[in-house]
Amino acid sequence: MSAADVVNTDRNADRTADRALAEAGAAELGFDASAAEVIDWVKANFSVEEVAVACSMADAVLPAVVAEALPGVDVLFLETGYHFGETHATRNEVAAVLDVRVVDVLPERTVAEQDAEFGPRLHERDPGACCRLRKMEPLAKALAGYRLWFTGVRRDEGPTRADTPLITWDEAHGLVKVNPLAAWSFDELTGYAAARNVPVNLLLAHGYPSIGCAPCTRPVAEGEDPRAGRWAGLAKTECGIHR
Repeated sequence: MSAADVVNTDRNADRTADRALAEAGAAELGFDASAAEVIDWVKANFSVEEVAVACSMADAVLPAVVAEALPGVDVLFLETGYHFGETHATRNEVAAVLDVRVVDVLPERTVAEQDAEFGPRLHERDPGACCRLRKMEPLAKALAGYRLWFTGVRRDEGPTRADTPLITWDEAHGLVKVNPLAAWSFDELTGYAAARNVPVNLLLAHGYPSIGCAPCTRPVAEGEDPRAGRWAGLAKTECGIHR
């Protein structure tokens, strides 16, 4: 057996063990455990160096909650090159005031390089391809260095997220996926941030309950689905990261 075969065998064994751990955690905590209980489970089974928090910088509640139990945790920010100025401001505030390490996850190509290779405004002509190049592929590469990732996905964000589990096995990335805020409402999220002075993207107060890249995000009208402002007018509702 070659050295590469040994490495792959060990990696597959580790993934099998982590998949079983995720299944056990999901069974133990069920569908309605608190965020604190979920994060305590992570702390009991993983070291801070093995976990990462994905954060779009719509708000910093997730990294703030995780950092209380796991100070110094890595926070992954997908720097797509298309963010609102308010999103960059939130990213910088998070790095300054929370006990975390913000990691900028960069696409292989700059926006200019992508335009040169695929033509300008790929996000208009083929938003799925743009998301793949600027979000999905860079994130997959970044997550390869961890055993578990936290996301801020919530069940109230829309029908596609209504059954979001607290703990699951992420087959696409080969690691444990944890959604500790899954049961929270938007009001609970903003209330937590206000009570604890947690950084929040200023766009949240201007009709943007879900914030992505600037060219593909618009404000949401009262009564609309919270994610109605993402890729408005298209059948697309997800970038592909949270299948």
